[in-house]
Amino acid sequence: MNPTSLFSSPNALAKYYQRFSVDKRILLTSHSHQAWPDCSRDAQLLAWDDAAEHVDDKWNRVFQKHGEVRQGFLNLLDDDSNLSFGQNTHELLVRFLSSLPLKQRPELLTSTGEFHSISRQLSRLEEENIHVTRVASEPVDNVVPQLIDKLSDKTAAVLISSVFFQNSLILQGLDQLLEACQKVGAELLIDTYHQLNVVPFSVKKNQLENAYILGGGYKYCQLGEGVCFLRYPKDCKLRPVITGWFADFDHLDEPTAANTVSYTGENNRFSGATFDPTSFYRAAAVFNFFKKQKLTASLLRNVSQHQIKLLADRFDAMDANPQLINRDQNIPIEKIGGFLSLKSTHALELSKQLKKESIYTDVRGNSLRLGPAPYISDEQLHHAMDIFAECIASI
Repeated sequence: MNPTSLFSSPNALAKYYQRFSVDKRILLTSHSHQAWPDCSRDAQLLAWDDAAEHVDDKWNRVFQKHGEVRQGFLNLLDDDSNLSFGQNTHELLVRFLSSLPLKQRPELLTSTGEFHSISRQLSRLEEENIHVTRVASEPVDNVVPQLIDKLSDKTAAVLISSVFFQNSLILQGLDQLLEACQKVGAELLIDTYHQLNVVPFSVKKNQLENAYILGGGYKYCQLGEGVCFLRYPKDCKLRPVITGWFADFDHLDEPTAANTVSYTGENNRFSGATFDPTSFYRAAAVFNFFKKQKLTASLLRNVSQHQIKLLADRFDAMDANPQLINRDQNIPIEKIGGFLSLKSTHALELSKQLKKESIYTDVRGNSLRLGPAPYISDEQLHHAMDIFAECIASI
């Protein structure tokens, strides 16, 4: 796929997203919910048809889809390790937390910029006397040094995002953080949900083989709901207390020893139980679509950076009152992920005005997030910013 064909009008990819009407509305919500290609609908219907035709025998087909989706995520991670699935990252997070020696090491380190799946759960654990230490997520260059400084032999794990969901800032130094964690015997959990498929990520290049990595398909991967993963080291010995029968799937028909719960299989340790397989049909089809269209992570990063720069340049040219709305112009475009974050106490009002004009954005606190996607043309982005300028002027 030639990147310039995605900048022109009509966008070369838009024809594959007719069900989501990407040519009739401007979806600047890629960091929250990208459009799904039309092929995913066909795959979703196929899941129903397979269930109707094969009944219980459908599971052989489901596990084939499992394998295709697992490989799709491993390709994005540049990795070949173990990977367990969950319907959402929260259930995988809970299994991970349940495997930690919190009685002996009752401290967890994190940042103030984590998504609700992590932040809410840690706040609740804090109420149960688990000590949670949070470092400021801004300035982003200080995050890793602060976490390293606070590590101790009481730390069970560090839980941190590779790209922060509120401001799109990319965290550097994860390899240094992992090394520091290993020195004190703590685990490192990295939430990559806001990085995968928009900012290239490599387990191998960053030497993160001993890290635990969360992610999913709802955002930049365009897979829809229900397909999330926890990647874990090959030699992992953690035994989740919260565990489902899929975690011992290979030995279901064998007698179990009294008072012994086993964990078997390369990818089952953090697995749960029976799940809706429809999402995996959809996900496998989308991964295959990306492969056919040659939409690699590096190409998508180039497209995203071009689009983010266009939005940033247009916003800067507006010369809006910084007391009304602003962005941090000291942060280079290459240091942010897949969306542009604008600060305004009127963020929600602006988002609502834009939606009336069929321009979809979203808000996190005082952050208005503009997240382009590869099926949006430059012409659409310019139109969105023309309307945006009118919305700002009306406040």
